Amino acid sequence: MELDTGRFTDYKNKVIKNCANVIVGKDDITQLVLTCFICSGHVLLEDVPGTGKTMLLRAFAKTIGSGFKRIQFTPDLLPSDLTGINFYNQHTGLFEFRPGPLFSNIILADEINRATPRTQSSLLEAMEEKQISVDGVTMPLSEPFMVMATQNPVESYGTFPLPEAQTDRFFMRLKLGYMTREQELSVISRPSTSDIVESLKPVVTPEETQYLKENYKNVTVHESVSGYLMDIITATRSESAFITGVSTRGAIALYKAAQVTAAFSGRDFVLPEDIKMLAPYVLAHRIVGASSMSSGDAEEYIRKVVASVPVPLEK
Repeated sequence: MELDTGRFTDYKNKVIKNCANVIVGKDDITQLVLTCFICSGHVLLEDVPGTGKTMLLRAFAKTIGSGFKRIQFTPDLLPSDLTGINFYNQHTGLFEFRPGPLFSNIILADEINRATPRTQSSLLEAMEEKQISVDGVTMPLSEPFMVMATQNPVESYGTFPLPEAQTDRFFMRLKLGYMTREQELSVISRPSTSDIVESLKPVVTPEETQYLKENYKNVTVHESVSGYLMDIITATRSESAFITGVSTRGAIALYKAAQVTAAFSGRDFVLPEDIKMLAPYVLAHRIVGASSMSSGDAEEYIRKVVASVPVPLEK
């Protein structure tokens, strides 16, 4: 089947342009979030408070015309607060299910490392299986479905760090970072960001989204490029600075992300440059360092590993 890459580039441009009305100067991060969304992946956003994490996802949900729920994670948050509960209706004499916030399309799990491991793990089934279980009954979640979890990388008091098995479930780990001086001046002098978000309208249709989700897999990955990807994955497993390397789930994620990135660039084939660009975002949170390693250090290590792997040349 021939791939219409024009539909991919048009979709990407419309989404980024609309989100740029709210989040200034972060088009690259918006594209990465969109890449995760098309691949049915989830995002771990690590950044200090006040950089626009919530506004980014609210704008993104509005732009694609999907439902949005924000959950503030706290130590007293229970799994049932996410999934929902069965309650007794005195008028009907029957138990009825009251769905929780996970029954939406785009979920913001704010400060996920503030909740207990029990509550954190209740998010796993929803993220991986796209379903939740309440009182032994399993219910599917609506599509599309994406979780973006945030955590403050600086503050550690009263937090429960995510275990490696859980961070590996996230498709990418991203950072928004600060804006430039000029960008920040334009933001502080404009109307309220919340008002701008509320005024946003959807710019893409569910049918367009479905086309992208179903057809990005038709992007060609030459065996030399997939071999290059596996060389990078293998190098992380033999690197002395890492206790564990990247999992097979990580290799699959990098492969899918490269296909979507190629299509967004108007190509029906993946280049080694796509792999190199995406590797720090897809792989850095999947390695365990021999010593304590910040997210920035992990990304830098991944870049060094990628630089050490020979790039296949066109014959």
